[in-house]
Parts: sequence; structure tokens; C-alpha cells
Amino acid sequence: MWWITNQKNGTSAAGLQQLLGLGSYQTAWSWLHKLRRAMVRPGRDRLLGVVEVDETYIGGPESTPGRGAESKTLVVIAVEREGRRMGRTRMAIVDDASSTQLCGFIETVVEPGSTIRSDGWQGYRDVIHRGYKHDRVIQKQNPKSPSELLPGVHLIASLVKRWLLGTHQGAVSVEHLKYYLDEFTFRFNRRKSKSRGKLFGRLVEQAVAIEPTSYKDLITKKNHPLYLLE
Repeated sequence: MWWITNQKNGTSAAGLQQLLGLGSYQTAWSWLHKLRRAMVRPGRDRLLGVVEVDETYIGGPESTPGRGAESKTLVVIAVEREGRRMGRTRMAIVDDASSTQLCGFIETVVEPGSTIRSDGWQGYRDVIHRGYKHDRVIQKQNPKSPSELLPGVHLIASLVKRWLLGTHQGAVSVEHLKYYLDEFTFRFNRRKSKSRGKLFGRLVEQAVAIEPTSYKDLITKKNHPLYLLE
């Protein structure tokens, strides 16, 4: 756990197997997935203030542009904005870009009364009826690119894709994508910590606070949450 939290970009199961001299790749893989489940603190606080929200696709080759992309997994991202700086982030897999899915995600991860900053997609329009302020950034009415209008979520999307490709060579199945997103979130939200020991301590605290996970739990498909709003 100390070694994993001290790696800025994390590690793959193959890397951990080689480092510890494990005879089984399965052992390294299962250890990492058990620790990823401990990277989500039970009852964690929701995001506050101005929160950018947008979706991105993660996965295989894109055959259709925009929200109709195929062969990819739809991930919705929320990130706090503090002026030009970013605060904490949250991510989840959703079935589609409907109001039910997107607003359900927002209610789960953002404190009521906060300002939701999104593009003009109709799936976000209902947030104003769910206790949030809504700052809609309309692309057609602005000469700036989407990455300039919602820079926070676009940067998060770019970073997580680069991390999955660089650390894990893109070899992440949809069934386990949630837990890789959890690890990225754990690391990103603690990126300003000057003490790696604090990350280690936090992971230990959270590991003893959650229920144990068996290898059978890790590979049983009925336990794979494709929709992450626990």
C-alpha cells in the first residue's frame, strides 16, 4: 500500500507482480482491485460551489462523433471550479446522456444550492428543479471551443484517458472501469498533498472501514456496477 500510494501515476498489475516477485499475475491484479475499492471513502462529502459537469467517452475506437459515439463507455465528470483553479472531482459511468442519468449523478455528488455549469445539452436542464443553480454555456453563442468553455472537465477527461493509456496501456475492461476511475479520483483529489504518508494513512483508514472483497466478488459479473451511483 505504501509503494502504490508513492507512485505518482499508480501501477499496473504486471508492474506490481514484477516488483514483488509474485508468481501469479492474478494475485497482483486482485490486490490492486481490492485497494481500488478502498479508495472511495464511505460517506464522502459532496462537491460545493461552482461545479463544471460534462460527459466523455472512454474505450474503443469512436465510429460516430459526439454523444452518439459507439463502442465506448459514457462517463460523466464533475469538477469544482475555484476561479481558474480546480478543486475536487467525481466521475461515474452512466447508461446514456438523459436527464435521469445526468441529474441523478449530480444529485449524488454535488451539494444542493451549488451552481452547475454545463453546456446546452437538454439532459442538464432539470437541475434547476432539483435545488441547483444552472449556468448554461451555449457553444453556438460563443466563439470559444468546448475545451475553453468548460476547461476543468475537459482537462480531467484528457488526464484520465492519458493515465489509462500510459499506466495501463488502455487494457481496461468496461466491467472494471469504475474502479480505475475511483483510483484516478483518489489520486487527483490529493494531488496537492505534500506528504505521501498522508495518502498512505488515508488508504489504510479507508481499507479497514469497508467490507472485505473476495476474489470471487471481483470476477462475478453480477457485481460489476456499470452505473456507479451507489
